[in-house]
Amino acid sequence: MIKNLNYLFVTCFGIGSFRFAPGTIASLVTTVFLYSLFHIVNLSNNSILIILLIVFIFSFYAVSKYIKYNKNKDPKEVVVDEFIGQSIPIYIYEVSHGTSKDSSEAVLFYLYIFILFRFFDIKKPFPINFFDKKFKNSFGVIFDDVIAGFYVVLTLIIFMIFKSKFL
Repeated sequence: MIKNLNYLFVTCFGIGSFRFAPGTIASLVTTVFLYSLFHIVNLSNNSILIILLIVFIFSFYAVSKYIKYNKNKDPKEVVVDEFIGQSIPIYIYEVSHGTSKDSSEAVLFYLYIFILFRFFDIKKPFPINFFDKKFKNSFGVIFDDVIAGFYVVLTLIIFMIFKSKFL
């Protein structure tokens, strides 16, 4: 029973079992899920942060248990790391816009965030590739996506600075 619950957690309720692009599908589902929490349910930023922190902290244990007896230490079916990485720039985008939330603007930024996260997660520029190759444990599985999430944040900040200065 616990093994099945752990499997559901690390695969984001079975999304990781999809044959085609499970990481991309998990990122897309995460984007829709967070949009729903922020713009439809109107859950507070603090409540969402608590949810994300619980997922983040528990994922180290869950991924570690899942890969313990697995030869592949970063199996494609483990997509909770995509959930975490995708959540970082979305959450930062939402809290940086305070309490006034324009849903139509958010859709556009969520799309940018989704595309940028998938780009960084697939291409794995340094230091993402370092963590991906060096750490063959739950830390490596999760942290490369965390860094990809922060690369998205950095890219959007650079874009906004460029836009305000030159456009």
